Amino acid sequence: MPKKISIIIPVCNEKSNVPLMVNAVCDVMNNLSYNYSITFIDDGSNDDTAYVIKEISQQNDKVFYIVLSKNFGHQNALKAGLDLSGGDAVISLDGDLQHPPTLIPTLIKYWEEGNDIVYTIRKNHQELPMMKRKTSNWFYKLMNNLSNIEIEAGTADFRLMDKRVVEVCRNFSEMDLFWRGIIKWVGFKQIGIEYEPAERKFGTSKYTYKKMMQFALRGITSFSIKPLVIAIYLGFTFSILSLLYIPYVLFSLYFGHPISGWASMIVTIAFFGGLQLLILGIIGMYLGKLFMQTKQRPHYIIKESNVQ
Repeated sequence: MPKKISIIIPVCNEKSNVPLMVNAVCDVMNNLSYNYSITFIDDGSNDDTAYVIKEISQQNDKVFYIVLSKNFGHQNALKAGLDLSGGDAVISLDGDLQHPPTLIPTLIKYWEEGNDIVYTIRKNHQELPMMKRKTSNWFYKLMNNLSNIEIEAGTADFRLMDKRVVEVCRNFSEMDLFWRGIIKWVGFKQIGIEYEPAERKFGTSKYTYKKMMQFALRGITSFSIKPLVIAIYLGFTFSILSLLYIPYVLFSLYFGHPISGWASMIVTIAFFGGLQLLILGIIGMYLGKLFMQTKQRPHYIIKESNVQ
């Protein structure tokens, strides 16, 4: 009996890309001697994405769907797919076709050679805005310096995992899921391969700079017990800004008659105020994570699904 490959694809407002994605994946998998399924996780789309997936699933018995009750975020949508997958291996990729389905046979090949996890590393695409390329590289350098895991720059959520790894991942209950870090942390035999990202056919990227910052904070705070770097920068910024009082004080001393003790008091207050903000930022961020974790809310809520 052929092995089964479960392919999970989180989507949000990708109604035009879904049919293209199904055709691309089916074209690849039909040339391989594996049983397979394609499961789309609709992460709270506000267009007709869910409707399109349902229509395709009625015509193609390889296509399944999980519709979440709202947008829970890409990482939680991935967990929904992992929790309901049942293959000997699970492949996750994005639904915008920038993760090329043509790379799937290569992932399977390395898996058959004995690797439990085959992850992908995006080549530095020159068509990406320079700021996005730089911030991405800064994030990985920061992540590696602040944590005890090593993640290659450009690592993507396009990967293959053996069912043993998937079973382990189902047991994770932490609220701020960061799969790129978790996959590195769990161990097993891993190998990374490079890929050239394809062009997005329709729609626009969902990763704004704000979401990229939130994603970075999630990754860093999930795998680091060191002081949160943003709070550090914020504290040091206010401390350094306090030094700007020095030229003002010197100017006042030379041309004016400041009240005795006023200058040193203001500089001291500003400096220690910055340090206090640093400490409060660190405590507040980690305390907030603990607060959310104690609620024990589910990572996602399924509105409807045809996965059996």
